[in-house]
Amino acid sequence: MSLLEELRWRGLIHDIANEDELEKRLEEKPITLYCGFDPTAESMHIGSLLPIVTLMRFLKAGHRVIVLVGGGTGLIGDPSGKKSARTMNDMETVKQWSDAFRKQFSRFFTFDNKTCFLKDNYEWLGEMKAIDMWRNYGQHFNINIMMAKESVKSRLDSGLTYLEFSYMVMQSIDFLHMYLDKKLRCEMQIGGQDQWGNITAGIDLIRKIAGPEAQVFGLTVPLITKSDGTKFGKTESGTVWLDENLTTSYELYQFLINTADADVIKFLKYYTFLDKEEIGRLEEKVKTEPHLREAQRALAREVLLLVHGEEAYLQAVKVSESLFSGNIKDLSVDDIAMGFKDVPSVTVGGDINIVEALVAVKAASSKRAAREFIANGAVSVNGDIIKDIDYVVTADKAFGSAFSVIRRGKKNYFLIKHQK
Repeated sequence: MSLLEELRWRGLIHDIANEDELEKRLEEKPITLYCGFDPTAESMHIGSLLPIVTLMRFLKAGHRVIVLVGGGTGLIGDPSGKKSARTMNDMETVKQWSDAFRKQFSRFFTFDNKTCFLKDNYEWLGEMKAIDMWRNYGQHFNINIMMAKESVKSRLDSGLTYLEFSYMVMQSIDFLHMYLDKKLRCEMQIGGQDQWGNITAGIDLIRKIAGPEAQVFGLTVPLITKSDGTKFGKTESGTVWLDENLTTSYELYQFLINTADADVIKFLKYYTFLDKEEIGRLEEKVKTEPHLREAQRALAREVLLLVHGEEAYLQAVKVSESLFSGNIKDLSVDDIAMGFKDVPSVTVGGDINIVEALVAVKAASSKRAAREFIANGAVSVNGDIIKDIDYVVTADKAFGSAFSVIRRGKKNYFLIKHQK
């Protein structure tokens, strides 16, 4: 099937500008397209991964891609989908976040400046004078049309600053700049469905300046929601980040392995490069053997390999299986630090009696309850069942002399951190 046919099958097309012409254009010769990513945090998140993977699909199909870091637009803030004005970050913060994004992009792309380019729009927006922007570009934007765009219209009641209102102009300048660049000759922009107004504004600007015959295109991918209508990429502890220091490989693995049966096939189509036959096989497994969670395991495997690599994936699987079975003795201190990052914990300065430890870490509501748990064989320390109420939890028996893992029952884990 053609690239567009595959994107349709995967459910990755929400809107297309000039669809029939794009179908023909993709058959003629490679096209150059771009997607922009504003550095509004220290890391990209799981939602950012969808346009990244979509760019990768175009690159694998023989087209040229531009990954655009919004070092300029990131100083402004896109009003799309926001209920109030975004907090403005200072230039140094945006620069640091831009550098972090560049490092993350290198995980997914090899920037050879022939088929794959990395650009930062601060390069041209940062040099532009306000009077030049208004005279050269402002004259081409009709206020009535801009206000009809969903990204603007949805904010009119809650308030929209002039700064944010100018975001559409700036993103349009990005598209025009890369279209006019003879080396890049960018003809297409992709983005999330909330970017449709900005993308079409860029197409209009190019045709007004370069001429109505300019052949340019736009495509948006759907915003990612779960079957229950909630936003994908949020957990009780917060956003699922691509930076392993913010969301560990174990946490990402757990997030994906717990995907609902109703969502897993859609996300396999979105996020993986598994083919139609393999995804069809996994879809059948969801229907006939859902308890095996084979589709969820495939989703977790493919995403972890893509985002963090094989070593991190294998570590996440190892920690997950050890915690599920209770057999944690073979875990390393790094495994413990990752797998028990969010469990209830307490830091102690020396040795601590097991009864006192259970109460301190809130594994038991009282010393009496703690003694009952121990007597019933419901408590283990570092993988060994403890039945002696006089047992002492010590650093010399801990993982790396740093962590003692307490387990109460089958699924309740707690951590004693030994202070050196």
